[in-house]
Amino acid sequence: MTYDFSGKVALVTGGASGIGEAVSKLLAASGAKVVVADLDESAAKATAAEIEKAGGTAAGFAVDVADAAQNEAMVAFAKETYGGLHLAVNNAGIGGAAALTGEYPIESWDKVIDINLNGVFYGMRYEIPAIEASGGGSIVNMASILGSVGIAMSPAYVAAKHGVVGLTKSAALEYGEKGVRINAIGPGFIETPLLTKHMDEETLKFIASKHAMNRLGQPEEIANLTAFLLSDEAGFITGSYHLADGGYVSQ
Repeated sequence: MTYDFSGKVALVTGGASGIGEAVSKLLAASGAKVVVADLDESAAKATAAEIEKAGGTAAGFAVDVADAAQNEAMVAFAKETYGGLHLAVNNAGIGGAAALTGEYPIESWDKVIDINLNGVFYGMRYEIPAIEASGGGSIVNMASILGSVGIAMSPAYVAAKHGVVGLTKSAALEYGEKGVRINAIGPGFIETPLLTKHMDEETLKFIASKHAMNRLGQPEEIANLTAFLLSDEAGFITGSYHLADGGYVSQ
């Protein structure tokens, strides 16, 4: 399904792979001009080129979301390239080390919090004023099922994703009357490189079994929900946290 984002400018962090790539391509197919922002500049430009080849409009941009100044530059690039900003998806994230809280590496904690939580704040810090100046729009922050439940051996990731949910709700209250809607999504385990490159087939099957549907989610399924929340069809939805988890949290 596509939506009408004609005349809209969007940016997607972590936009060159997995969920971010699916979101970038769907927004472009729906008429948006998309800034594909990613730590991997070559991948960002390659994804943008694929979008252009398919008839859409996109530009790649290299960004480390853990750096506030680079987030500011990313938003400035969207404005300079396409004349404004209406839609933003703060999707970039990492998994971090697997360890008990009492043994968790400090450097991994700092990195996960910097990217998964601070990166979302830095993004919104510059996206919100740009969206307001463009006449309003919408933001989706990619949280996780681990924004509502815990899991052993991943304290930094869980803490960051809980933080993203809280940050989303607070910002939505602040900008509800200013034309900026802000929501979060809590994907279950999605079949993306972030997941599959670190796990063997047996582990992936076990994780799939934890979902009521007994399978991993697909990036396109999260992209569809993202596009809906960004669209005018979701005009009365803000400050919400939407699970797309195949029933994981229902257990």
